[in-house]
Amino acid sequence: MKMYLSSYRLGNEPEKLVRMIGVNKKIAVIPNALDFSTDILRRNEGVQREIDDLNKLGLQAEELDLKKYFNKPKELEHKLSEFGALWIRGGNTFVLRKAFKESGLDEWLKKQKDNKELVYAGYSAGVCILSSTLKGLEIVDDPVITAEGYSKETLWDGLGLIDFAFAPHFESPGHPETEAVGREVMYYKREGIKFKALHDGEVLVIEE
Repeated sequence: MKMYLSSYRLGNEPEKLVRMIGVNKKIAVIPNALDFSTDILRRNEGVQREIDDLNKLGLQAEELDLKKYFNKPKELEHKLSEFGALWIRGGNTFVLRKAFKESGLDEWLKKQKDNKELVYAGYSAGVCILSSTLKGLEIVDDPVITAEGYSKETLWDGLGLIDFAFAPHFESPGHPETEAVGREVMYYKREGIKFKALHDGEVLVIEE
């Protein structure tokens, strides 16, 4: 599975994302990291902006709401077969982790680790979730916040698809989380945890 890991939105290298995606240009936009938000209009506008940005690159973006597939992993697996790439937007990593578990996306992704045709792309929470643990992220994201239809249990295990913690928005003036991310990075250093910190605009590409 190839990865396009951005600090914020598409970042400064969207042409790399386009190049990574093969013949199947359909890309699923997964917005569930924002499910805690009560401002539905703003959420929907944000999702549409993501779709528009991806479509402008020549991709075929479509929203994929994981809530529709809670406790329906086989249905989700069937739907995912339509896409050549996934775009997981930012928000709250702990809410997103619950959505991955409830829908079965977490286990499906682990099975795709050696699938060179699939591109996993996203930013912020959509990347943080790939680490083996979410410990340290509580400095930035509320770990107990939940949403309608979600379990109240906080999950601390990540997907383990990357071998480092991810710290987006690092030293990114203007982003509201940049100060908290600085404290998160200090935590990783203090605990001896391998991490990568990206400034907004930066992108990490993995094509192994």
